[in-house]
Amino acid sequence: MVASWLKQHRHLTPGPENFWFLPLGGCGEIGANLNLYGIDGQWLMVDCGIGFERDQVGQRVFYPDPSFIAARRESLQGLVITHAHEDHVGAVAYLWPQLRCPVYATEFTAQILQRKLAEQGLLGVVPVHVLPHDAKCRLGHFDLQWVGVNHSTPQSYGLVIETKLGRVFHSGDWKLDAKPVLDKVFNKQHFAVLAEQPFDYLVCDSTNALVDGRSHTEGELYAGLKKLVNAAAGRVVVTCFGSNIARLVTLAKVAKACGRYPALLGRSLERFYSAAKLAGIWPDELEMIPPAHLGYLPENEVLAIVTGSQGEKGAVLSRLCRGSHRAFDIGAGDTVIFSSRVIPGNEHEVDNLIRLLQLKGVNVIQDSDNEAPIHASGHPAREELKDMYDAIKPNVLIPVHGETQHLEAQAELAHEHGINKRLVGRNGDLFTLYPYPGMRKAAVSVGRIYRQD
Repeated sequence: MVASWLKQHRHLTPGPENFWFLPLGGCGEIGANLNLYGIDGQWLMVDCGIGFERDQVGQRVFYPDPSFIAARRESLQGLVITHAHEDHVGAVAYLWPQLRCPVYATEFTAQILQRKLAEQGLLGVVPVHVLPHDAKCRLGHFDLQWVGVNHSTPQSYGLVIETKLGRVFHSGDWKLDAKPVLDKVFNKQHFAVLAEQPFDYLVCDSTNALVDGRSHTEGELYAGLKKLVNAAAGRVVVTCFGSNIARLVTLAKVAKACGRYPALLGRSLERFYSAAKLAGIWPDELEMIPPAHLGYLPENEVLAIVTGSQGEKGAVLSRLCRGSHRAFDIGAGDTVIFSSRVIPGNEHEVDNLIRLLQLKGVNVIQDSDNEAPIHASGHPAREELKDMYDAIKPNVLIPVHGETQHLEAQAELAHEHGINKRLVGRNGDLFTLYPYPGMRKAAVSVGRIYRQD
């Protein structure tokens, strides 16, 4: 198979006067991010994540097919992970045996990755290099600088990629957040420092390119969540994404202020909480109680933080609703708060779960029901994208991390802001960064590998 791939793509090796960008996943879709940069016979990989596909049977997990770069793994200088979300790190443990390259990540992301490697029997086998904040290093022909950005999981990073043929800012997932709770503020001043040297290219997150205004900050959620918890008479159950440690910290602070005891229910929540403690991110003064203690507390002293915001049948919220969780049964007079958004494709499952909760007499609150925000996106809305364009003034924009409508919306926004060259493509398209900006459609065959379990 490798031989056939090499024969099919033998001409796709960058020469000494070639600088290329090649997405194998995450461009024209949400999730499964896998990006390649190539120059002078060498390749750099940025992120290696999973995606989700819904069919008549249910939801399936998939990985981007790495065959193109697996056939060239002797030229692969390394794999850089920008942050700890599944769509950026979730495929490493499954695809690394085909890649056999060193992996680079910061402490929190490395903690999450090591757990995944252990599940696949690869702990200690995969060379994982843990980098300090704002690290710099050289991998072959690539000079890299990690730039801390705000996102909905800690220690998220963009990358400055410098080569002899051009300078790229690969944004990763980001937003501008004046009150990020845990991470340092990433704002226009940071852009200004980055832009002291001109950028040739911006490869940028497009997830919220259709959303006007600005994303809410994490810090402003405390007031709305506290008001809701204070008003609740019975148990309070909050469901959110486990990777958002800032949200967990906010909920722990709300519980303390409202005289309730917080507990985490669900393996993913426990995994991210443990990683945050080991990475030195979690505040020592905020303690979680064991879930087994919740059943012995008065109902008005319970604040359970649970998995299941997407209506998953096996997650904790669904089991609480159906009376099949050992911690306690949820019922009339209790309150469930969705401090999350519904991922497209999960609307039916979430609606069914909410109906079941309401039939049991549970007060259900979603972000759209509340005047004060109780959820914040981790991605930049249109005004934040404009700030980035105005600050670093790239010559060329390549929108990624989004479906076609998101990519095209960002390209149009960039055009309005004076970026004359925009390259909108999909997985498998080869973007030529040097000697001229352009694109070869469907230059590489791409595909999906479905997880069998």
